Amino acid sequence: MRFMVIVKATEASEAGTEATEQELVDMLAFNEELVKAGVLLAGEGLYPSSRGARVFFDGDERTVVDGPFTETKELIAGFWLLDVKSLEECVEWVKRVPNTSGGHSQIEVRQVIESEDFANAPQELVDRENELRAQQGYPTTRG
Repeated sequence: MRFMVIVKATEASEAGTEATEQELVDMLAFNEELVKAGVLLAGEGLYPSSRGARVFFDGDERTVVDGPFTETKELIAGFWLLDVKSLEECVEWVKRVPNTSGGHSQIEVRQVIESEDFANAPQELVDRENELRAQQGYPTTRG
């Protein structure tokens, strides 16, 4: 099972405050643990929303709004993509994440939908999805 581990933004991350050397050391050590355990598929930090944009959809219309965005608690500062056996295992990993902010922070865990979760999908679509996944170096799903 794959899980997206979503690191919520804080005032410091939205301000673009750089991590201290110790914070980088702590996070690198945690990432190394994930790699050694064979569960880390991807993980990245994100720049503040001031360097981003949102695209709003309304029918055929597209509206682009440049950052920054005001609701920090709804923004994402980074993520990991983990391949583990269960939600419980993922949560156990997340509980070990260094709290580099030192204060209040939040991480959200969400299971990734896999193509096998679409039991009624036509085999042709599953095959096309598996081809794309193979091109990206990801494991394929049912089929």
